[in-house]
Amino acid sequence: MHTPRGTIIAIGGNVDKGTYPMPTIPSLRSKINFFQQGILERIHLELYGTESRLEVVTTASLIPEEMGAAYVHAFHLLDSHNVGLLHIRTREEADRPENLARLREAHGVLFTGGDQSRIAAAFLHTKALALLQERYDQEARFLISGTSAGAMALCSMMIRSAEHRRILAKGTVRLAEGLSLLPNMIIDTHFINRRRIPRLIESIAAYPDRIGIGLGEDTGVLIRNGNVIETIGSGLVILMDGRQLYENNFPAIPNGEQLCLEHLLLHVLPKGKSYRVRSGKFVKEQGQAS
Repeated sequence: MHTPRGTIIAIGGNVDKGTYPMPTIPSLRSKINFFQQGILERIHLELYGTESRLEVVTTASLIPEEMGAAYVHAFHLLDSHNVGLLHIRTREEADRPENLARLREAHGVLFTGGDQSRIAAAFLHTKALALLQERYDQEARFLISGTSAGAMALCSMMIRSAEHRRILAKGTVRLAEGLSLLPNMIIDTHFINRRRIPRLIESIAAYPDRIGIGLGEDTGVLIRNGNVIETIGSGLVILMDGRQLYENNFPAIPNGEQLCLEHLLLHVLPKGKSYRVRSGKFVKEQGQAS
């Protein structure tokens, strides 16, 4: 199995950018502390120094200038000032020589939230995406990150949209081609607050060879070598593994009929815990029994 050398950070959305006022109650105080020690801080640390170049790609957003400015401000608070903005809208813009040069020289790239379909439309089948894939495959110190829609788009099959139904039925979720940087995973975001467990279950029923990753707000995963998943941020990560299903009626039923799955594995991964995709097991801490 191919092993990429780079690192990916996928974030569940609503990431704290340090924009809260001075807190007067414990909950807000902990929010500020989380920003100082949280996901953006981890991205900053993974970039190997304050002079590392980060390109923030706002393709998914309908308010790219405001979105980009928020991230620039957040990283400035972390003493990271070498941050650029790429407001790419089309494949032609993605492949402009000046944009390719910036992607080639960056130490990291961050896709913001918005609509993941806009990212796919602008980057699929481009030189820009091929460049990102090549660097992720070959460079141990290259980082790709995405938040919300930016995280979902990193997979080979991404959740494009879904209907809200009371039953777990086939046809609720619509999947589409993603960037394929994470070919063996399907990511869903805002997972806990928006009660998205059913749509990730259907996605794994459709593609049982993938690992489903459900990310809560202000929570993310750091993925090394396309295999080791570590939870970062303030919440929990839900992992779904359909690779050992005994029964899966998804291929045989029409849209609207209820799903039947036997032996769908579910893991809860809190902050600091890690999981190996290939073995399907947690990474044991030193001194912990296997």
